[in-house]
Amino acid sequence: MPNRLAGETSPYLLQHAHNPVDWYPWGPEALARARELDRPIFLSIGYAACHWCHVMERESFEDAATAADLNRDFVSIKVDREERPDLDQVYMGAVQAMTGQGGWPMSVFLTPDGQPFYGGTYFPPTPHHGLPSFRDVLAGAARAWREQRLEVVAAGKRLVDTLVEQNRLPTDGPAPTAGLLAATVDSLQTRFDSLNGSWGGAPKFPQPMTIDFLLARIAAGDRRPAAMVRYTLDRMADGGIHDQLGGGFHRYATDPIWLVPHFEQMLYDNAQLARTYLIAWAVLGIERYRDVAVGVLEYMLRELRRPDGTFAASQDADTDGVEGATFTWTAAEIREILRDDAPSFSSTYGVRDDGNWEGRTILSRIQPAAGDDGIVDPEHEARLAASRALLLERRATRPQPARDDKALAAWNGLAIGALAD
Repeated sequence: MPNRLAGETSPYLLQHAHNPVDWYPWGPEALARARELDRPIFLSIGYAACHWCHVMERESFEDAATAADLNRDFVSIKVDREERPDLDQVYMGAVQAMTGQGGWPMSVFLTPDGQPFYGGTYFPPTPHHGLPSFRDVLAGAARAWREQRLEVVAAGKRLVDTLVEQNRLPTDGPAPTAGLLAATVDSLQTRFDSLNGSWGGAPKFPQPMTIDFLLARIAAGDRRPAAMVRYTLDRMADGGIHDQLGGGFHRYATDPIWLVPHFEQMLYDNAQLARTYLIAWAVLGIERYRDVAVGVLEYMLRELRRPDGTFAASQDADTDGVEGATFTWTAAEIREILRDDAPSFSSTYGVRDDGNWEGRTILSRIQPAAGDDGIVDPEHEARLAASRALLLERRATRPQPARDDKALAAWNGLAIGALAD
């Protein structure tokens, strides 16, 4: 039997419309119900393409015993972060302040008036890798509300006061000085991952705004960041995070080497990365970056454009409940499709009989276009391009990941800007 989410329009909320959890959408009715019942709120925030959101739904929100705990002790609210980025920002700040990290699905416990007192992200159904089980978390939050009400309310108020103070921005200020800009470049050089590119370890997220800043410094005459910008752009473009056939970028890599992504593809990521690679082509004069940017834009136009000309928000990480099913290959499939060209393609893109991920292969370019002499073989590259086209054509016959068809104004603005560039 459907719950209250059945009347919503968000694809993410509709994914949960048949859960046994008595979900409410965010709004006055849910908040009034929490006050009326004197129960804490369990707030779950995610988005339609999110792999771990799907996992937590299967493990917990579709489980009758877990749903009974939620329905007995909480008022449960589901929020699509793409529809309500304001709520997502507020409660993500709270979770990060409480735990030092954030992500989706976001799981937050609130007082009936909306103040957060405990939170996290994904919780497993049984204790795992240092995480408590979700049912244990629910029991602890419910017990704290019953037995330590005053402390819970006071902790929520202190957290809110701290977040308000941290987000109090000055109304004006001087423009950044040349010294500050140079010091920022120095800091980024110090923190650079010289082995894999970019900044920070796994999970590896593309950082287009950081790269854009460095490209602006290069254009202004500071050549120091050029090597790390090139290395980062090359590693991302070669990695499994970059769909080597379709041209788009997946949201992030789960490992430090950019090989294994979570397979969702977001409009805002791809729009920003298309623009970053275009700027890199203009500033650094490297033709490959133009090709990468064109591939990203072609992906957006092919896979995300809606009939009315606007762009959909994302493509899902999962296909028929299996993460990455559309995007991975076996060596036998490559040989069957490419025939005589299979050995060359396989050596270039790391295709092995035993695979590189769960017995299958995530395509990544392990041989650069240029040889040791720096020369690109145009005939070899043309054959690779023809092979990629054949594989993309075959891939189109597979079941495809679901698309979140919301047209978000801000993300469409990013897409329009990238296309205009």
